[in-house]
Amino acid sequence: MQNRVYVLATDKTPLMPCHPARGRELLREGKAAVFRRYPFTLILKQETTTGVQPLAVKIDPGSKTTGLAVVAEYPKGNRLVWAAELIHRGLSIKASLESRRSLRRGRRARKTRYRKPRFLNRTRQKSWLAPSIESRVLNTQTWVNRIGRFAPVTSLSVEVVKFDTQLMDNAEINGVAYQQGTLQGYEVREYLLEKWGRICAYCGKKDLPLQIEHLIPKSRGGTNRVQNLTLACEKCNQKKGAKTAQEFGHPKLMGKAKATLRDVAAVNSTRKELAKRLRQTGLPVETGNGALTKFNRTQQGYIKAHFVDAACVGQSGASVLLYDQHKPLLITATGHGNRQMCRTDKYGFPIRHRPRAKSYMGFQTGDMAKANVPKGKYAGKHIGRIAIRHAPNFNLKTAVGIIAVHPKTLTTVHRNDGYSYSITA
Repeated sequence: MQNRVYVLATDKTPLMPCHPARGRELLREGKAAVFRRYPFTLILKQETTTGVQPLAVKIDPGSKTTGLAVVAEYPKGNRLVWAAELIHRGLSIKASLESRRSLRRGRRARKTRYRKPRFLNRTRQKSWLAPSIESRVLNTQTWVNRIGRFAPVTSLSVEVVKFDTQLMDNAEINGVAYQQGTLQGYEVREYLLEKWGRICAYCGKKDLPLQIEHLIPKSRGGTNRVQNLTLACEKCNQKKGAKTAQEFGHPKLMGKAKATLRDVAAVNSTRKELAKRLRQTGLPVETGNGALTKFNRTQQGYIKAHFVDAACVGQSGASVLLYDQHKPLLITATGHGNRQMCRTDKYGFPIRHRPRAKSYMGFQTGDMAKANVPKGKYAGKHIGRIAIRHAPNFNLKTAVGIIAVHPKTLTTVHRNDGYSYSITA
């Protein structure tokens, strides 16, 4: 089962989404034209008086993937008409910020021009979120607004869930211990000395200086949570390097390193801000919790998927008609590039500069295009994403690999909008 096709009137007023077969018929008869590829949208060439049914955009927020569902409210019951799964880029944003921070710190250590301190002009707003967290909210907000331009949306539904991280860490905790936490009465180092018996966790030696060490290195995604910390002598610490404890030959120690709660913290941080921004659209917003979403999904016998959870959010999700073979649109946030004009080597020294112009001959990196190559090694028709050079020799990334094409052979299919698209198999 495929997504329905969005339809716009001649004045770009959103109409009811139609079946893909009906959309092909409109195109074949010349009654409509393609307005947008992703999400696929048609615009009619003649005026119509077709009525519309109320539509609801339903959201299942997640740390890495957010489920989106458009549900039509028919008199006989609700029905899923369009679904998507939005993959966020929070981790790549965090990596970019860390890279920029390392370059900035390296600059301070070199003999460069004096820069006045700017710590007094960096006050944060009350609702400030970290950039990697903010991007998750903005991505969801962008797609809610975008769907509202292509469909007659009358209401919104969002899952507002709060995870109890301390209970997730220790399901048996209760009473006073719930209030005190793990490190009550201990400093971190003293706690680790008690936990690991004042010996090196790797070689077992004692009565020598011990260092705090990460079971999963921070460079590999580890955190400073006390469950990820251990004690090691200097020799073992240096020898282990950037390996995990399992790779270093101590898999049993990994059982004491509990899973990171990074994703849980991201959802907890964004739940209130996302609901607040959705209410600013002026549409009525229905909220629900994770338990109700799971109950609605299991009662109707649907599979576990992000877009299915989105369709089952709130009280309105108690009865939704959808098919197990429904294929959602996969949307991956890719960003719009960066503003770094000077590229550096791994030591932070400049090695090349990029041109100021982002486009060349009407194309820019990230555009989706069709190539009709008349002759040569890559003769034939190809479709993919462009990586431009400021010369008439582009790279086209296709499903079978990267090919070199001339801009004159290209026809734009979809302009770069900060997202990439695919359909689930």
